[in-house]
Amino acid sequence: MKSLTGTGPETGTPSLPACPVCKAAALPFQVIAGLRYLRCPDCQARFLAPDHHPTLEAERAHYLTHENHPDDPGYRRFMGKLAAPLLARLPARSRGLDYGCGPGPALAAMLREAGHEVALYDPFFAPDPAPLSDTHDFVTCTETAEHFHHPAEEFSRLRALVRPGGWLAIMTCFQTDDDRFANWRYRMDPTHVVFYREATFRHLAQSWGWSCDVPVKDVVLMQRPGGRP
Repeated sequence: MKSLTGTGPETGTPSLPACPVCKAAALPFQVIAGLRYLRCPDCQARFLAPDHHPTLEAERAHYLTHENHPDDPGYRRFMGKLAAPLLARLPARSRGLDYGCGPGPALAAMLREAGHEVALYDPFFAPDPAPLSDTHDFVTCTETAEHFHHPAEEFSRLRALVRPGGWLAIMTCFQTDDDRFANWRYRMDPTHVVFYREATFRHLAQSWGWSCDVPVKDVVLMQRPGGRP
């Protein structure tokens, strides 16, 4: 599929990329400072046109500017938005994976302190693929999904990593107001390329046949069916 700057082979009109989350036909949304954004009428995601995505080198350089230390009390409170509702649902001594853990895996430390085993994976900071060959009682993905250049493929991988009865726990800032999108702090991060609404995750969960709970804004807990009764 060509980008916004391409043209359709039959009509000569601009062709739009499909929604990278659910693959539905996307619609134009906004152009901000030369950056083209689109929206999906099916799953309600908003996303940056692929031809504006940052390079991997630019991404990594930007991540290194973050100061997210595992022992930072403020960062731990932030991670607690996801940790608290997830811990309330996990059996004792569960085995999980922190997917996209970044250079300072505070959430993994918090879950380990609660008695759970947590493996790490991050393409930049914990690139050992071994945890990706296993299934887990839970998989966390915090402040990571907005960076996905190919979210449909990433979510397909995440689904496969969760064992029957297990949990996929995601935290990302929900996009709620189109009128404020241009000046939204979250959009201004150059590594954020896709923006989700609560409806986006409910759409995904329904298509997968999973349950979906949003205990607080920006946090979604999806449970794979099956497992022990």
